[in-house]
Formats: sequence, C-alpha cells, structure tokens
Amino acid sequence: MWMQTNHPGRQVFAVTNPRAIAPSAIPVDIEGASKLFSQPREMTENDISYVISQFAATAELAERAGFDDVQIHAAQGYLISQFLSPLTNRRGDSRGRSLENRARLLIDILRAVRARVSPSFGVGVKLKSADFQKGGFDFDDATAVVTLLNAEAVDLIEISGGSYESPAMQGPPEHASTRAREGCFVDFARYIVGIATMPVMVTGGIRSRAKALDALEAEKGRPGVAMIGIGQALAYDPDPPNTWRTEEKVVAVPGVTWTKRILASLATMTMAKAQPRRMGAGKSPKAVSALWSVTHQQLLTRRRDSQYRTGLAKRSES
Repeated sequence: MWMQTNHPGRQVFAVTNPRAIAPSAIPVDIEGASKLFSQPREMTENDISYVISQFAATAELAERAGFDDVQIHAAQGYLISQFLSPLTNRRGDSRGRSLENRARLLIDILRAVRARVSPSFGVGVKLKSADFQKGGFDFDDATAVVTLLNAEAVDLIEISGGSYESPAMQGPPEHASTRAREGCFVDFARYIVGIATMPVMVTGGIRSRAKALDALEAEKGRPGVAMIGIGQALAYDPDPPNTWRTEEKVVAVPGVTWTKRILASLATMTMAKAQPRRMGAGKSPKAVSALWSVTHQQLLTRRRDSQYRTGLAKRSES
C-alpha cells in the first residue's frame, strides 16, 4: 500500500492557511477565484530545509505504520511542482533559473527520504508532464527530470499534469475539443517508458476498459505503462477493477458545463470528493449539483479548519 506525501505550497485555500509558502511570492491566478487562495511568501532556505525534513519524517512514519511505499507528489501545481516550473519559481539562488536548480528540491527530498527508510521500502514520484501554460514547465522539461530521476533510487514514476490554474485533465486550454478526451497523458507516458529506468504509471481521465488496455499495451514499437490510475472513475463506480476483467464498462463521470473552465475543474474535483464520503456512510455514489458541491466543500473546509485550530489550541494549553 502506497502513501502519497505532499505539500500544497501556494495552492492552499486562505481559510485553511492564510500564511502559505512557495518558491516565489506569486499567488494563484484564477479569474473569479483568486481571493480564495492565500498570498504566499517566498521560502527561505530554512523553510526549504524544514520541508525536506518533514517529507523524510513522514516517510519514516509511513514505514513504521505498515505502508509498503511512499509517493512524493511533484505534480498538479503543488509545492514541488511549483519549484519545477519557471512560472512559479522566479528565484535567483541555487534553487531557481536552470531546470537542474529547480529540480533540486525534488532530488533533495528523495535523498532525505531514502536515508530514513529501509532499502526494501518503495519510493515513487508523481511528476507532471507539463504546466500547459505558455512559458511553463513542458514535455522536454519533464523528460529531463525523468533522466535526473534515473540516477536516483526511485521505484515508480506516475505521470499526470496541469495545476489549479491550468487543469489539464479537462484538456489543454488551446484545444477545447480535447476536454472530453479520455486518458489525457497516455501518449506522453508511453514515451517516458522508453526513457525511464523504473516502471511508469499514468493517471488522468481513464474511464473505460478500452483506454486502460490501450495504456497498458505496446503501440507502434513503444511499450505500454506498468500501471494506470483511475481515481475519479472509482469515485463514481467502485466496480471497474472487477468488471474490466471480462467486459467493457465506461464509467459515467458527470461533467460541469460552466463557461469558466478552471472553476469547472474545481467543481468537478469537489463533486468527486463527495462520493467517498457517501460510500463511507453506506450510500451509493450519486451525482450532485456542481454549485451545491462547491458551496458544501467550502463550508466543510471551514468547519474542519476551525475544529483543527481548536484542537491545536487545547494541546498547547495542556
């Protein structure tokens, strides 16, 4: 069983943490929703060292708790991804400018994690294929990072892409017709298989047996990936791993038709998050209103944050 470890960096709601940190003091820019996010400050070297130590400590605790592996999240616009991107990393020190410098945080975290866990404990990386934004981290950058990771003790690479500002799983913004396309990153992941020295996994919009097999099988001389991720599909239907053994089944994932594509993506995410809560309460998955889902998620987040702060205050008093 894998534990995914992550740090949101600037990509955190202000109600959750009004004092966000990031490689550079560049806030999330989403039309109509920017004020929901914290204004980040640029991280100091002490901040960076602390984050590295926290990733390492978390991996050690994961192994002690019985997990088999940890995955370091370096995709979808979160902190490590922010360091990798020239759009969000404007630093002038040894952790900015060149790709090798921007990848230093990821490499340092990997090495710190490896130093704290046993040799048999698995360590993977979730890597973005691209920012899908002009001037951002691109396919060539991702390929170069994979080459850097080949020199490290990495057991698995998962390919994804995009961020809150550019939700690639709804299709690159310049190609509206790709929003409904299934398996957004399969082609690039198959390309990476030929470069990576470790197994490659791909996730992003896979909802059918046909696309799952397409990702896993070789095509035009290129081998398929070793694993696929179907998180959103499983949120609405927990059966595909069984039914896909013998028959085709396309999981219906409700779409959001809002004109602002980025807000639609956030709504899609909150709608999917609601499904495990329903199943945990013994209910079946059920499509809910996008507006209701977003509103409910904000209220739920506020309540949980309040409970968390209250709990911390009580612990500090005792």
